[in-house]
Amino acid sequence: MTRTILITGTSSGYGKAITEHFLARDWNVIATMRRPEAANFGGNTNRLRVLPLDVTDEASIATLFESAGPVDVLVNNAGIGAVGAFEVTPMSLVRQLLETNTIGVMAMCQAVIPQMRARRSGIIVNVTSSVTLGAFPLAAAYTASKQAVEGFTGSLAHELGYFGVSVKLVEPGYAPTTNFGANAIIPFDQLLPGEYADFAKPIMEGFASPALTTRESDVADGVWNAVHDASGRLRFAAGPDAVALAEAR
Repeated sequence: MTRTILITGTSSGYGKAITEHFLARDWNVIATMRRPEAANFGGNTNRLRVLPLDVTDEASIATLFESAGPVDVLVNNAGIGAVGAFEVTPMSLVRQLLETNTIGVMAMCQAVIPQMRARRSGIIVNVTSSVTLGAFPLAAAYTASKQAVEGFTGSLAHELGYFGVSVKLVEPGYAPTTNFGANAIIPFDQLLPGEYADFAKPIMEGFASPALTTRESDVADGVWNAVHDASGRLRFAAGPDAVALAEAR
């Protein structure tokens, strides 16, 4: 029986790769994004539905689940990024990060849980980041938004396990081929005052030539493995750099 997976944040990057990965394996896929008219997926899209979603809007979430119907797997991938010195990071940006990366994930989980609990089956996969696996400078607010999801997911996994519903974490590494930097709400150079220049220089040089990186396909594989895991494992590092960090903990 073909199962249905709902994925958030699918317009590019990890979400797009996850969508195409599951489509290629004959799943029914509901790909969500703020602007569905911009959808551009490769491969056979006969099993694909593209629906609008703003994870920070309760009405948008309610409308989505009314249209989506039964969902076997939810992948919370939608998120926004921010890099810079915390000293000059506006609280308005911190709130945006938390609204999307943290509360948005919680709201999507809360919306899908009733149907999964009633069926006594289902899987929720929350995509976080390798910033949760180590201390990364110039990413304090972003890290906070992702660390909160890690704690939330660990607790929720116990809660829902009682009803036969699995909850997983996928922790991607640094993927320079995604739009993470380009999609930042405030450009990095606006969040790096001169006093931080000497501190930031070697960090940025490291980002420019990293020893290990993550590809979008690594994250798609990580989600696939999380969905098909039967061992009760919670965390799935995705990408060579994330795996190295996870193993070093």
